[in-house]
Amino acid sequence: MEDLHHVHIFASDIDATVEWYCKNLGGSVAYDGDFGGARNIFMNIGRGRLNIYDQEPRGELSGTYHHIGIQTDDLIGLHERLTQNDVKFRSGIREFDNWRYIMCPAPDNVLLELFQIDIPKMEPGLQAFFTRS
Repeated sequence: MEDLHHVHIFASDIDATVEWYCKNLGGSVAYDGDFGGARNIFMNIGRGRLNIYDQEPRGELSGTYHHIGIQTDDLIGLHERLTQNDVKFRSGIREFDNWRYIMCPAPDNVLLELFQIDIPKMEPGLQAFFTRS
């Protein structure tokens, strides 16, 4: 069985990037050191993992990915905290039935989707996908 383990991003300023994820999303550093010949910082953000590589982003800023999705149980509270930290959003909170989200940039223009959903109101396939285990 395979599991998606982490998202790996490049950082033009690794220390500022780590500080941003800690300050704004409650991230914690699990490892900071040489891994594979370069400085890597492995972070936990809730139940997810982020690998930050100490190297300038390559080529186009987003490459083939569009955004990183981060699920929260308190989107309004998270929006307020990020606003207090001067994070700029593409728009206000958008709502579609049982789905609420906002989009904002993290360091190096990594696009984040911060979302909250009412899982019991979703069809079974979507419930299984979004249920945290």
